[in-house]
Parts: sequence; C-alpha cells; structure tokens
Amino acid sequence: QVQFVESGGGLVQPGGPLRLSCAASGSIVRISAMGWYRQAPGKQRELVATITRSGSPNYVDSVKGRFFISRDNAKNTVYLQMNSLKPEDTAIYYCNVAFVHWGQGTQVTVSS
Repeated sequence: QVQFVESGGGLVQPGGPLRLSCAASGSIVRISAMGWYRQAPGKQRELVATITRSGSPNYVDSVKGRFFISRDNAKNTVYLQMNSLKPEDTAIYYCNVAFVHWGQGTQVTVSS
C-alpha cells in the first residue's frame, strides 16, 4: 500500500507561482515513476507531468516551459513547481505513483 501526504495547493493570482509537494510511503515508491495529474470541474483527469526513477521528466504540452517536476528519492517525495499560472490551470492536482496509486488531491485555484 502507498500512502500520500500532499501539500502546497491554494489560491494564486494569474502569472504567479505555486509549488506542490507529495511525500509517498511504501516500498514501491523508490523504484517507480511518480507524477502529477489534474482534474478540472466537468473534465476528465489528465496527465500534467511524470518523472522516472532516474529523473527523466515528461510534460503535457500545455505546461511545457512553465511547470517543472522533480523528485527526491531519499525522501520519496515528488515536487511540481508551477510558474506563470493561468486560470485554466485551476484544478485538483493528484499525486501518482507507478501509474496506479493516487493521492487524495490538492486544490489549485488561479484567479484574480
């Protein structure tokens, strides 16, 4: 079983930054890809970014150049640095491990 502690969500003005953190426990974490997904109201959950165990990132086109994913394997933690936020980035952001384990989600709202 994987347990998650997500933090960093909140309300931010357009153009501002926000950093999400997700600490995951469980033996599978250190050998697995980790990532962030998001779900906006009335929309399907979508991939935002993933990162392999060795640190190779992958991003959805809409966040490339604005969002940056990283991980600390010693802490079993994945981060998402979000810059130049837009109102369309508003969603619940979910941490993911190994493409099957999900965190509880953290709300990100971009609004003036």
